[in-house]
Amino acid sequence: MSFSKEDILRIAKDENVRFIRLQFTDLLGTIKNVEIPVSQLEKALDNKMMFDGSSIEGYVRIEESDMYLYPDLSTWVIFPWVTDSRVARLICDVYMPDGTPFAGDPRGILKRCLQEAEEMGYTAMNVGPEPEFFLFKTDERGNPTTELNDQGGYFDLAPMDLGENCRREIVLTLEEMGFEIEASHHEVASGQHEIDFKYADAIKAADQIQTFKLVVKTVARQHGLHATFMPKPLFGMNGSGMHAHQSLFKGNENVFYDESDTLGLSKTARYYMAGILKHARAFAAITNPTVNSYKRLVPGYEAPCYVAWSASNRSPMIRIPASRGLSTRIEVRNPDPAANPYLALAVMLKAGLDGIKRQLDLPAPIDRNIYVMSEEERIEEGIPSLPSDLKEALGEMIRSHVITEALGEHALAHFYELKEIEWDIYRTQVHEWERDQYMTLY
Repeated sequence: MSFSKEDILRIAKDENVRFIRLQFTDLLGTIKNVEIPVSQLEKALDNKMMFDGSSIEGYVRIEESDMYLYPDLSTWVIFPWVTDSRVARLICDVYMPDGTPFAGDPRGILKRCLQEAEEMGYTAMNVGPEPEFFLFKTDERGNPTTELNDQGGYFDLAPMDLGENCRREIVLTLEEMGFEIEASHHEVASGQHEIDFKYADAIKAADQIQTFKLVVKTVARQHGLHATFMPKPLFGMNGSGMHAHQSLFKGNENVFYDESDTLGLSKTARYYMAGILKHARAFAAITNPTVNSYKRLVPGYEAPCYVAWSASNRSPMIRIPASRGLSTRIEVRNPDPAANPYLALAVMLKAGLDGIKRQLDLPAPIDRNIYVMSEEERIEEGIPSLPSDLKEALGEMIRSHVITEALGEHALAHFYELKEIEWDIYRTQVHEWERDQYMTLY
């Protein structure tokens, strides 16, 4: 919806809103907020609310800490789960004191990439995200355990699916907050769930992913459960993905559709896909940003490990859903829900635009099950693998001119530094598996 400043002030008064959370996202994708009383709302709507950016991961140094939050009025919503002292939310862009956008703001980075698409004649990047999550039981103190809330499987229902009531309440809460929910169901793994909401333009889609995560975690906690978007919480089970359906539009025209093509795909769609495939290894550090992400990207658990595409099977990284016309799109299947959604969409868009600009050749589709192919067969077919760990992914990212340009100098330097630290801590840690393997053997 579209709101004016006057609309928001009137609604806040009519609905007895007492507090407003000015929300933004740090470089690692964590939601941050400054909560203000309603008496400060007008000041916030005038873009005069300042905060200390030096305390936010990947932002600025202490000697340049003053930053401003510019609320996006279209993101105004009242949280339905707070009944007394009602709380509303506004998602903000981050600005410097001189009135320029902060170069390290993830939302701003996505806007820069969308501006490039606009300069090429594309008026919208539409995105339909599919973030999956697990529900775990909590202990008597409310801390998460490793015990799943059910043993259900794909599309199961109660009594096998014990997350049904929690999931239903999540859906109702999301609808109260303006989401158009298309479906919800139990996923393949025990305790794993998916709720699909309608596609939107890229900025709104990324905003919705962040809101979705907040709602899922909040409602799960009310049910005595812990919701996690960790990509691979348990060994031997499927991990959680965040498949990203995407297409480009010029006005009301989906430029990915061509009815004369055998697959209904335009040259633009094919160039875009070629760009995604070309830069997939380089943007993996953004779409799959944690040590744990690469434990999901292994054969045998329905996650894509190989850089390929197909219209007829789900083992490659890119799948072409059956719908055509305005619904023609590509589904990029490697991202996971630990990704910062603004950065993930930015690097995928940038990769696709590079494919269009350079009119990259799209490799032949791989319509066989890649998981059962030998390494020699994959090499013969020219099918690369995604990086096997975060360290490899970071090396690919830093060498890519296209992906480093998408992120910008500030975000790239800080993201790389934070992830190098993460990798080094993981690399030097002694894990339980090592003790199990070696303690008595040596």
